[in-house]
Amino acid sequence: MADARWKPTLLIRASLILHALIALLMILQPSHWRIALSIFVADHVLLTLAGLLPRSNWLGPNLTRLPAGRDEIALTIDDGPDPAVTPKVLDILDRYAVKATFFCIGEKAARHPDLCREIVARGHDVENHSQRHLHWFSLLGYRGIFKELREAQTMLTKITGNAPLFFRAPAGLRNPFLDPALFKLDLRLASWSIRAYDTRIGDAEEVSRKLLGGLKKGAILLMHDGNSARTQDGNPVILEVLPIILSEAKNSGLNFVTLRDTLS
Repeated sequence: MADARWKPTLLIRASLILHALIALLMILQPSHWRIALSIFVADHVLLTLAGLLPRSNWLGPNLTRLPAGRDEIALTIDDGPDPAVTPKVLDILDRYAVKATFFCIGEKAARHPDLCREIVARGHDVENHSQRHLHWFSLLGYRGIFKELREAQTMLTKITGNAPLFFRAPAGLRNPFLDPALFKLDLRLASWSIRAYDTRIGDAEEVSRKLLGGLKKGAILLMHDGNSARTQDGNPVILEVLPIILSEAKNSGLNFVTLRDTLS
């Protein structure tokens, strides 16, 4: 890195200063503890809200769109690899000559290493989606977050031979401890421009409509091969939606790139 020091955002710097002022107030005027407590709670409510907004950059840099100026979009696929779904997704991507970014979970990658290697062999990128995809990931402290990222980073690098360059938080939720952990591991946070909640909605028409509404140059699309919702016929919804999205993007003159392509 050119600069070896982590630089907190304006919100985090303001919060740190506020904490120092609260401590000073309690030393000089302990009778004002109610005021100090109110300020403390308000500050943490604001930090929590920032972490609940997956596309915000209040807690650190966050890639939500591709760089402007080119007719490009990115397809990102989360929560895999899944041996029942991922191979079929790869076949669809091959059919349309599209490259995608797969945010893989470390534990799943360890169970299906050959599938991770197949993703890379077919020209796609594997990135870091944490080791265990904990539902309470955003409640972890610095050590817990760093451990989740580092274990997944080590596992995915060992399996694919390529160190992930991007990280996506489980459900997109995070807290102020994530950004310094990312900095230490030389990872970049990436969220999305448009998603269709395809882990919960099994209606292919509805999922397609939501994604097509955000199909514009610079968009980062989010879909799931792991934890995919099922249609009424029992099929993973991504398998029915993906051809529709890829066809429409091609017809609109949009070119698919991976997130790593944006670095160049």
